[in-house]
Amino acid sequence: MSPGTSDGGRPRVVAIADTDSYVKWAAALLGGVDERWDASLLVLETPLVVSDAQLASALSGSGLGEDRVERIAYARLAARLAELRADAVVLGARGPLVRVLARDLAALEPRPVVVTGLPGISIPATRKAVVYRLQSDLFVVHSRREVREFGALSARTGYAHRYALATLPFARGAVTAGGGARPAAEGTDLVFATQAKVPAEREDRLRVARMLVRAAEADPSRRVVVKLRAASGEHQTHAELDGYPELLAALGPLPANLVTSTGSMASALATAEGLVTVSSTAAIEAIARGIPVIALDTFGVSPRLINETLADADLLAGEEDVVARRFRHPDPEWLDENYFHAPEADDWTAHVDALLAQRAARRLPVRASVVRRGGALRDAWERKVALGRSDTSASGAVAYAVGVPLRGVVRLAKRVRRSVVGAVQQPGPVGSSTQVRSTSAVRTSTTRTP
Repeated sequence: MSPGTSDGGRPRVVAIADTDSYVKWAAALLGGVDERWDASLLVLETPLVVSDAQLASALSGSGLGEDRVERIAYARLAARLAELRADAVVLGARGPLVRVLARDLAALEPRPVVVTGLPGISIPATRKAVVYRLQSDLFVVHSRREVREFGALSARTGYAHRYALATLPFARGAVTAGGGARPAAEGTDLVFATQAKVPAEREDRLRVARMLVRAAEADPSRRVVVKLRAASGEHQTHAELDGYPELLAALGPLPANLVTSTGSMASALATAEGLVTVSSTAAIEAIARGIPVIALDTFGVSPRLINETLADADLLAGEEDVVARRFRHPDPEWLDENYFHAPEADDWTAHVDALLAQRAARRLPVRASVVRRGGALRDAWERKVALGRSDTSASGAVAYAVGVPLRGVVRLAKRVRRSVVGAVQQPGPVGSSTQVRSTSAVRTSTTRTP
């Protein structure tokens, strides 16, 4: 008899995801174990849900068949999970939505095992990522370093979690550390992997756009492909204020060999000579294919840029290196700790099987969420914020009507408090001790700014 099932069949594992990156992650994660479990994917209708084109791109090469995927409204979700008799549910979504869905799943009887994870590079480990996912039984990460750093974060904060290791789906089948020669890239394209939030400032993004134009002009015989996360009108996991099509258009006539693509990253890499990014997980996908990478160092290295692990891989290079196409391969010593461990080190499916056995024996422990003020009204507010128009409940409407003006008052109070604190800390007359401290602080800050 299989763990966690009463009929001796394969465990039924259902993933729930909504946005582009999480749908791609969930499909590939379950597609890799489809023979082990009866796996399927529910694409939840939210304001940021994937389009049909994005869904097709995410499923391409994932190993999960289209017949195992369906779209679903939030109002139908609990009933559908009951119909599927889900033994385990994988929540692939942004933290606020995971918190809402995990709370819903905790109310089911019998409740399924709840698994969650992050769809790419997750260094640095953040407190918020853990807190949002506290009601999950298992938190899947993708490198030995991530297991270690998230474990250390839990130890520091007291937010206990059970972490497990899974090869990043997009790196599956790659040459691991000590595993042999790296295949050579055969394409000629310079592929730039865009990101919605990195870099964040418009001027910085314009600087990247100008660099891409220069790279195209440097060699008209080879393409520069700007790989977009979404076509016009489609949504991404993170909102993008200054998209590259608009930024490039603002620069005037463009070289004919500078093109944009909304196809899959796998398709873009199939013709790539090298990949350029600030910190996109596409770097891992490229390395897995033997394609060299440049992690752009123009804006420095920081947790905010999510590029510390790529810096450790010795992939940093500047704009002139991009224009000249001086791509890099990662330091071999970096591989095993960072996304390219041996496949046998993966333990997430073993953890899920153990949890399924606990569930079958009715010993699955209760997972409590972080304590918050507000009770049921707070729960309804969080659900409405996470699901938007997809939450049609009366309680959500009431919570939103109360919460929006209340949130405005709270934000105003915070701005006033910051203004008051700032006024109190204004430097005194020249020569005073306050002025000396202020100057020192500015000088120190400047030395740390990328």
